[in-house]
Amino acid sequence: MTVTKMSWRPQYRSSKFRNVYGKVANREHCFDGIPITKNVHDNHFCAVNARFLAIVTESAGGGSFLVIPLEQTGRIEPNYPKVCGHQGNVLDIKWNPFIDNIIASCSEDTSVRIWEIPEGGLKRNMTEALLELHGHSRRVGLVEWHPTTNNILFSAGYDYKVLIWNLDVGEPVKMIDCHSDVILCMSFNTDGSLLTTTCKDKKLRVIEPRSGRVLQEASCKNHRVNRVVFLGNMKRLLTTGVSRWNTRQIALWDQEDLSMPLIEEEIDGLSGLLFPFYDADTHMLYLAGKGDGNIRYYEISTEKPFLSYLMEFRSPAPQKGLGVMPKHGLDVSACEVFRFYKLVTLKGLIEPISMIVPRRSDSYQEDIYPMTPGTEPALTPDEWLGGINRDPVLMSLKEGYKKSSKMVFKAPIKEKKSVVVNGIDLLENVPPRTENEYLIMDAHGSRSV
Repeated sequence: MTVTKMSWRPQYRSSKFRNVYGKVANREHCFDGIPITKNVHDNHFCAVNARFLAIVTESAGGGSFLVIPLEQTGRIEPNYPKVCGHQGNVLDIKWNPFIDNIIASCSEDTSVRIWEIPEGGLKRNMTEALLELHGHSRRVGLVEWHPTTNNILFSAGYDYKVLIWNLDVGEPVKMIDCHSDVILCMSFNTDGSLLTTTCKDKKLRVIEPRSGRVLQEASCKNHRVNRVVFLGNMKRLLTTGVSRWNTRQIALWDQEDLSMPLIEEEIDGLSGLLFPFYDADTHMLYLAGKGDGNIRYYEISTEKPFLSYLMEFRSPAPQKGLGVMPKHGLDVSACEVFRFYKLVTLKGLIEPISMIVPRRSDSYQEDIYPMTPGTEPALTPDEWLGGINRDPVLMSLKEGYKKSSKMVFKAPIKEKKSVVVNGIDLLENVPPRTENEYLIMDAHGSRSV
């Protein structure tokens, strides 16, 4: 009988992912000569999909980012065209999951913008956005697309608000106003019916996004939360943060009861942020340290011990941020299960790192590539806003990804100048463009925060 009691131990050691290893692309398959932003904001400054790599760059006057077709590796010319319409630093960029040439950006200029990248990439600087979205009164630090609904975008600002934008009409349709400080991170569950956030007020929240209701809240006194990620359909959350002894740690939570973490685990004594990445298809969790070159990975299960350490990818070059390739952009013939794009600021280098399951066979490995969320949305904005939830539309990776999405983005024609959400006109006082302007106005008492 003792064997069955202990059976969870050996089953973990026989995991098919225990030998996953990280393989860095050859130098000619990296992207070189990129003036990566020096901004200290804790974001990735990088977004990638099956066609393009986008990188926030250092730029004089206003904010800009590069968009490079994936096949255009090697050295990037200094005068390479940029997306440069923002009046302040760009703080976050995210590709639309369903239309691969549409990207959202947000900035210190308080705006969110939607850009359409031409077929073969940019031939000249792009200054005109498809849509300019104004509704925040301070800089906007985060944007996230809804995982199953087309044209629904979330933005989080330094005004402590999360706005939900319906891009079919080009307006914010909801405002989530439950945070008392800057929002650090947003993550959705699989069908996008729940949103979890971490905040500078040291609280972890699970929110019903359409009503803005806080369903669960944890005050993280001992584990100061930084980043959070929903673990697929496991009804679990994973946070990274700092212990009371200032060591880096992770905590696992039951999304329906945040009174106590299920487990807390110390990682190391380094000071940089830990970025968590979760792959629901393999149940693997990757932890990448900002400012160091390590990526640790674990397997997650619903039974104790919940978290099994697999291995660590090490590199002497520190990472500033990491982009992640969507599943349908991976090389299934090489048994690649995850791919990072690592920003190495000092070298102006973007380095692809492939996580590979070593297999001898050349045939398609069904067990490591289950059906996965694809490029078709499950819902329209009206359906989702009306209360419908649907799981992602799944696709098989067996044939290799060839199918390009039939979705096209149509920008709404915008006339009216007032933006009323939750009964408040967000543009009543036109927001100052920059944080400095905001502080000056504040000092003159012309505006109450």
